[in-house]
Parts: sequence; C-alpha cells; structure tokens
Amino acid sequence: MKTHRVKGAPAAIGPYSHATEVAGLVFCSGQTPLDPVSGELVGENVGEQTAQVLENLETVLAGLGLTLRHVVKTTVFLRDMADFEEMNRVYAERFGTHRPARTTVAVRQNPLDAMVEIECVAARGGGA
Repeated sequence: MKTHRVKGAPAAIGPYSHATEVAGLVFCSGQTPLDPVSGELVGENVGEQTAQVLENLETVLAGLGLTLRHVVKTTVFLRDMADFEEMNRVYAERFGTHRPARTTVAVRQNPLDAMVEIECVAARGGGA
C-alpha cells in the first residue's frame, strides 16, 4: 500500500493522505471546495463548489498520472439533497461521456460546512 500527497492539491485538513493506492486501485480522499493556495472554502452555491471539488480531484489524479476517465466510482456527499440537480449538472459537464458508478447521499454537515464533498476510486490501466 502506498499513500500519496499531491503538490498543488489543497492540504489535508486532518491526518490523512490525498490518496492511497493498492493493487492498481487509487482511493482518493474526499475533496471539498478548498482553494489550493489559500486553503479557504470557495464558491457561493453548490454549482461553484462542485466545480472546485472536481478541479481538486482532477489535481490529485493528475499528480498520480490519472484523469477523471480512470475513475470507476464516486461518492458525493451533499449537505442538502435539494442541490442534487445543480451538482449533477456540473458533475455531468466535467465527466463528459464517462459515467463511473456513483452514490449520492445527504449528510448533516461536510467539513468546513461545505455544500458538497466528493471522493473517488480510480483504476490504473482504466481510462481512455
């Protein structure tokens, strides 16, 4: 098992790595809409926050030589399920025609009170 900290991704806000890799699978820690430079929460609505979250995930994946096309599963944690449609719109734009498995759940609170957090599992050798 190998843990990764990726330069350019927001610093972890706890005792965890950006990703852990084992047997060709990369398990990315949940990303919130943090600006990687300031460490501050960004985005005034769930669409803007989702875009930042996915940008942060892309940074983590790119640091490991992967892209969103390598993602096989995501889990989305929404503070309010009423935000599902807007989150889904931004998510669909970013993933394009790639459709990994996904679970979306409503949670009482995300870290730093973010509206959305997304984690993913990617596979080496996958992707197009």
